[in-house]
Amino acid sequence: MQDFKDKVAVVTGAASGIGRALAQRFAEAGMKVVLADVEVGALEAVSAELGAQGFETLAIPTDVSREAEVRNLADRTLDELGAVDILCNNAGVFTGGLAWQSPHQDYEWLIDVNVWGVVHGVRVFVPIMLGQGSEAHIVNTASMAGLTNGPFTAIYTMTKHAVVGYSEALYHDLTSSGANIGVSVLCPELVDTRIADARRNRPQDLAGFDFSSPERELAEESLRTLASSKGVDPTVLADRALEAIRDNRFYVLSDDGWRRSCETRLEDIRLARNPTLAIPSEVE
Repeated sequence: MQDFKDKVAVVTGAASGIGRALAQRFAEAGMKVVLADVEVGALEAVSAELGAQGFETLAIPTDVSREAEVRNLADRTLDELGAVDILCNNAGVFTGGLAWQSPHQDYEWLIDVNVWGVVHGVRVFVPIMLGQGSEAHIVNTASMAGLTNGPFTAIYTMTKHAVVGYSEALYHDLTSSGANIGVSVLCPELVDTRIADARRNRPQDLAGFDFSSPERELAEESLRTLASSKGVDPTVLADRALEAIRDNRFYVLSDDGWRRSCETRLEDIRLARNPTLAIPSEVE
């Protein structure tokens, strides 16, 4: 996709971080941007900020873990803007801890948002895109954690591996069907966002427990500290995504130590050896 002017982009998780940066870049490229997020106050603030810059936006509070709300997002987008050309399934949350100690609520929350949020987006929007018949593109936000592995982040890592695999299968499905819909999987490294504080948006029905462990606190505090001190600006990821859409490129990866960790994991698989703990230099 080369021409973005007057096209429509839908971005989930648009109230902060990478989603906020994607919305800004799409707007600057001449697109009408639909902002979706569960954090209503922040969502409205971003919409107002972009509007003050002269950009056309539509803010729709959306919990991507609920299919009905994603369908409402699509319906309102079509009703008010008439089409959807780019979909960014970007909303995501994080929690840490040991795999066997983490409560069921942690698993449910991360799978609901990080995996089902992407699945709902694909199931709702792809039929719309196919019906339009015009060029379209989907960006699913995974993580370099979806291509590597390490301790104390089992649930998050599992969900991001799922997003990578699901996106690869989606790419093959659309290509085999002759669809004019591109797919990219965005795999950020450490980014300066508030994902370590994602529990601010945790649903009440999944928050009724008292759980803490050294591993949980280490993972979350390390992410919080490293993201603010070493994390790249979210606009870097937005620029990568925009370039990938232009080039119709699937893998959107970091070019730092995370890539070397990924290569170590691939070598583990190739040689059928036990997993190597290959911590990227950026987080050491």
